[in-house]
Amino acid sequence: MKFSFRLSVSAAVPAAAALVLAACSSKPIDNTVNWSTNRIYAEAKDQMDSGVYDKAIPLFEKLEGRAAGTTLAQQAELSKAYAQYKDGQKPEAIATLDRFIRLHPASPAVDYALYMKGVINFNDDLGLFSFLARQDLSERDQRAAKEAFESFKELVTRFPDSRYTPDAGARMRYTVNSLAQYEVHVARYYYTRGAYVAAINRAQQAVADYRDAPALQEALYILMMSYDKLGMNDLRDDTRRVLTQNYPDSEFIANGFKRKDAPWWQLW
Repeated sequence: MKFSFRLSVSAAVPAAAALVLAACSSKPIDNTVNWSTNRIYAEAKDQMDSGVYDKAIPLFEKLEGRAAGTTLAQQAELSKAYAQYKDGQKPEAIATLDRFIRLHPASPAVDYALYMKGVINFNDDLGLFSFLARQDLSERDQRAAKEAFESFKELVTRFPDSRYTPDAGARMRYTVNSLAQYEVHVARYYYTRGAYVAAINRAQQAVADYRDAPALQEALYILMMSYDKLGMNDLRDDTRRVLTQNYPDSEFIANGFKRKDAPWWQLW
């Protein structure tokens, strides 16, 4: 017995129409089609102010396209970067800011873009502030701190009169202290494990790169002690003279690594 699976034309047409309708219904509906650019911006800003960043971001993206070539589009791009940052999308936020700086080099908002880029890296949870949770500094990559410093440095250099420059300068000093402390921490790590040559290299790096940072007192002490352990007495004595000359009341000389005083981040 043969079975026929022929479908009549009258039955096929409704079936095809149903498939088309199903496909159309699966497409997201763009409620902003008839909105003005001002309305899109107002809605995006409301979402961002309410902390609903995942809804604000696509609205700012729509506004970038609708208002292309205008200052409103530039504002949308910067606002999108901020929303991405607050939504935890830090790489995406930095990419948005890099694109803004590249496409709008003459924009009066470039200083803000540089400042935001620096702040994002400055606040990186795997960067500057995780030491507050007592995470071992030697376990962390300092790339975010260095990138923050470079962004702030460019801001301060190119826009000395910017409203963001004073805060950027303060964050630069903080960043330098953090990086110096990192180098000293690693130098101390090597010293306590008997790797005196490696300790000398890291302590010398801190002294060379981060002048005037509070951590340099300990860097000099580590240098002095490492030279002593290696029997390099002339270098030990020279380093001791530098240490006592720059830090005449150094508690490291009196107490070694048991020294207790204010945290380095309170010293600037």
